[in-house]
Amino acid sequence: MKELVVISGKGGTGKTSITAAFASLEDNIVLCDADVDAANLYLVTSPIVEQTHHFYGNHEAIINPDICIECDTCRQLCRFDAVNHDYTIDAIACEGCGVCVDLCPEHAIAFPQRPCGRWHVSDTRFGPMIHATLNIGGENSGKLVSRVREEAKLVAGQKSKDFILTDGPPGIGCPVIAAIGQATAVLIVAEPTVSGMHDMERVGQLCRHFNIPAAVCINKYDLNLDKTRQIETFSRQHHMEVAGRISFDPLFVEAMVAQKTIIEYSRKSRAAQEIIKVWETVHKMPPTEVQMMQRLA
Repeated sequence: MKELVVISGKGGTGKTSITAAFASLEDNIVLCDADVDAANLYLVTSPIVEQTHHFYGNHEAIINPDICIECDTCRQLCRFDAVNHDYTIDAIACEGCGVCVDLCPEHAIAFPQRPCGRWHVSDTRFGPMIHATLNIGGENSGKLVSRVREEAKLVAGQKSKDFILTDGPPGIGCPVIAAIGQATAVLIVAEPTVSGMHDMERVGQLCRHFNIPAAVCINKYDLNLDKTRQIETFSRQHHMEVAGRISFDPLFVEAMVAQKTIIEYSRKSRAAQEIIKVWETVHKMPPTEVQMMQRLA
């Protein structure tokens, strides 16, 4: 089973549109939206939800007023000022450290897990899709990303699917680390700008740290050809395959408004043909020797 994770150093580079387009080109896949903070793959795939499961994150302190004697110990100990003057907990400020729970002399503070969102198993015209809905202000330290990916692997095994296509989160933080761990390959979508190249360099370094094969795709490459060439040169120097270029095309927006991928909307367009070439390149990327040894162990 292979897994390709599409990521970017920043949001808004077009990785979701490209991921959805890839889904149009492969029959035997499971789709996974690991960008749980701002999940939007559903806008193109129109999933029909078949299962919904709750996701719980860190713990949250809750003071029982029937037991609390208002000794003020919790307020003095809390470094986040999460205990109000009336000895209730500010749920937004509470970081779930548990100091107040452990040191309350009356054992008046409960410590249940905090509901942070839900994850779903859905059906789409491209096949099964695993995605999530994060609550407003809900915590995402990468645990929900890991849960979504684990379920995608289970569904792929159950349905005898050979390929998992994952729309990853942007940046280089915990959600990204959770999204790329043990992936077969990563496709970094970059824009030909100064900040786009900087962000691509950072996420490329992250892939090298975890020894995951990475390819680079330059989206809207024709907006700045000099910067495009710089990105390609940097990629080759750091052993990242240049998977291709995709031109700027308003058809991407038109396709999304129509709830279609650009492949479905205008397969003969220049941008669609460029995406097909990128897909053919990344689809053939082999796992590293380290990954093969891990899978044999």
